Amino acid sequence: MKKSVLIIGLGRYGRYVAKKMNELGHEILAVDKDEEKVNLALPFVTNALVADTTDPRFLESLGVRNFDLCIVAIGDDFQSSLETTLRLKELGAQYVVSRASRGIHEKFLLRNGADEVVYPEKQLANWTAIRYGYDHILDYFQLGDDYAVYELPMPEAWAGHTIGELDIRRRYHVNVLGIKEKGRLTVEITPATQCAAGDTVLVVGHRKDLTKFFHI
Repeated sequence: MKKSVLIIGLGRYGRYVAKKMNELGHEILAVDKDEEKVNLALPFVTNALVADTTDPRFLESLGVRNFDLCIVAIGDDFQSSLETTLRLKELGAQYVVSRASRGIHEKFLLRNGADEVVYPEKQLANWTAIRYGYDHILDYFQLGDDYAVYELPMPEAWAGHTIGELDIRRRYHVNVLGIKEKGRLTVEITPATQCAAGDTVLVVGHRKDLTKFFHI
């Protein structure tokens, strides 16, 4: 469903978010106090404004309660990020996602109106450590503190067998979500699904079970 999105802060992170939102078909109003950054975002936003969002009169003029989502992507001025987040919520914003660049920022933003906080540097650092800390993890997606989805090369012992024959759920306490063959993903997994050498497998499960799974 198409959403109306307000993005405040058009540094590299804000522009990447705006570009992706545009690709997904959403309507975007982007705001930054730096005209050069606004100009860089113009090709992939519906509208853009040069303004200081710590000015309550400006934010009020936007009618923020009419946006499905407000993203505060300010990364280099925490005071402005905090004030903007707080005022958005005071003006009736439906859902506010704010960017943090430090752990303490995350706590303050949550206490002052943010419905959710993203911490790009921390999230990317965690992904990098797990992705490259093991020799055979191809991709990874965290699902809370204890569960995650991993993409792994097909274990040699599985090649030539079906999911049902391997009895993966009972033996390893993980679930197979999909299998990739030459980059093409299949998610219609049944007990008859064949495992082949050279494929990759997407599995989901508890972290401790997945750790055991890595050593198959």
